[in-house]
Formats: sequence, C-alpha cells, structure tokens
Amino acid sequence: MFSSNLSNYSEGVNTAFIVILSITIFFLIALTIALIYFIIRYRRSKNPEATQIHGNLTLEIVWTTIPVLIVLAMFYFGWTAWKPMESKPPDNAMHIETVARMWKWNFKYPNGTRTDTLIIPAGQPVALDMESVDVIHSLYIPAFRIKKDVNPGTPRTAWFIANSPGSYDLFCAEYCGLQHSYMITTVKVLPQEEFNKWYSDTVSSSAPAEGELAEAATTAQLGAKILQQIGCNACHSLDGSTIVGPSYKGLFGHKITVIANGQEKEVTADEEYIRRSILEPDAEVVKGFSKGLMQSYKGQLSDEEIDQIIDYLKTLN
Repeated sequence: MFSSNLSNYSEGVNTAFIVILSITIFFLIALTIALIYFIIRYRRSKNPEATQIHGNLTLEIVWTTIPVLIVLAMFYFGWTAWKPMESKPPDNAMHIETVARMWKWNFKYPNGTRTDTLIIPAGQPVALDMESVDVIHSLYIPAFRIKKDVNPGTPRTAWFIANSPGSYDLFCAEYCGLQHSYMITTVKVLPQEEFNKWYSDTVSSSAPAEGELAEAATTAQLGAKILQQIGCNACHSLDGSTIVGPSYKGLFGHKITVIANGQEKEVTADEEYIRRSILEPDAEVVKGFSKGLMQSYKGQLSDEEIDQIIDYLKTLN
C-alpha cells in the first residue's frame, strides 16, 4: 500500500497521507479521552447547578493557533506532493494521445499504434495528452498515486515515471454513465528493451499480408481490433444481445428502422450508412435507442480504418 518506488509521485503522496492520517488518529484518541473525562468529571451528580464560566483569552489564543498551525502543516505536505504533478513534462517524455469516452480508454502512440491498455517503458517519463469526447472522466492510477480529471473541450496533460515493471489498474474515477464500471484497464510497465521490441513489432505487424484473400482477412481482423481499441464493444454486442446500442451481429446489408429529423424511415445498413453512423452518429439513430450517447469519431479514425471496420462488420452476417 505504501510502496514508495512505483512512480515519481509515490513518496510525496504517501508522506502526505501518513502525516494527515497520524494527526487524525491522534486527535480522535485525544478528543475521545477528553470527552470521557469531562463526562465523568462534570457529571450532574457532581455539579447539580450550572456555573457561568467567563472567557479565558490565553486559552482561546491557544486553541485557535494550534489548529491553524496543524492545518497549515497538512496543507504543506499535500501541496508539496501535488505541485510536481502540475509541472511541465520533461523534454524527453514520450507523449501518448489519450482519449476518454463512454466507456473506454484509448491510447495512441507516436508511431500510430492504438491500444486500449496503456503500455509504457519503465524509468522513462510518459506524458498522457488527454481529452474527453463526451462527459467528464477522471484518469486514476492508484499504484502511481496519480489522478486527473478529463473535461470535454479542455485538453489536459498528466505525466509520470513508472519505476517498476508490472501490471497496474487504471480506472475512471468520475461517474460517467450507465457503464462507468467498464472503464477499467491496465497499465503495463515493461523494461526498456522489452518495450522497444513491442513498439517496433506493432509497426511491422500492421503491414498487410500478401494475396487478395489474405488481405481481406487482414483488413477484417484490423477492423475488429480497432472496434475493441476505441471502445465500441462496450456499447455494441457481437452476439445479438442489446447493450446501449444495437448489436453488430447480422447488421450489415439488412433493413433497419431509424429516426432521422424526428421521422421514422427504413434504411439499408450498407457501407454508406455505417460510415455516416461513425462520423455523424445522431443523424440516423436506430429506433429504440437513445440519441446523444455516441459521439462522433470524426478526426479520430481515418478513411482506411473505417473501411477496415466495415470489412469486419461484413463478416458478422
């Protein structure tokens, strides 16, 4: 719980926590003892008549000054732990684009790789350039003692150094809707050499296979991977069941009833419809589902990535 070497913030936050907890426990015990003493010492049988007590200037100064000094001491330890978190990331920090949406985290690395888990090297500064596309989220990595809100329309950066290889939980600490609990993922901290190998392998593994059939299979597989990475599977099932949005199963090429401009109409879920649903999700909402839950992926997905998603949806028929 109080490991001081998991990140560059651990020691400061742990110290602030221990100081504040110790002061709280001390006064809990001291005040409880004083309370019991006064109950016994000044019980009614010993003091049948109330006595007027006049003010004591010295006592009032003491019980005002001491609490102020204690509060200032707690503030100091909290401030010294918080201040480094708000400092500018080091120049050698690796910047990772971090997108929060209902209900998934998505991480994009400088080489273009996308993941739904955060994979970083040990001992190297990492800066998460965060944005939310819908509601307020909050990135929280308890092991690293780091937490920062992600507000819509307000880009924010959180940086840290993970010192020890391993796997650590990453949560959304701000209630963000029905599937809030789904916004849990993992931070995988790898030794530098292992991270370098993973980083280079992700580039080479994205190259298309040779042959027309192999290429078709590859694009569909890439589409499935993209849907998982950007969080679509949190709202759309693959087995026909209903979650927040309609299921992908048997969707492509079939007639569906949608609401457009307040009117019902029947459309075919073809390539044009799928593309429009990704870029303009509120233009034609499937009947029976709520408008406004899905945010546009315009600027986040390339035309090629949308084509790969379409190729994958074709395989679910």
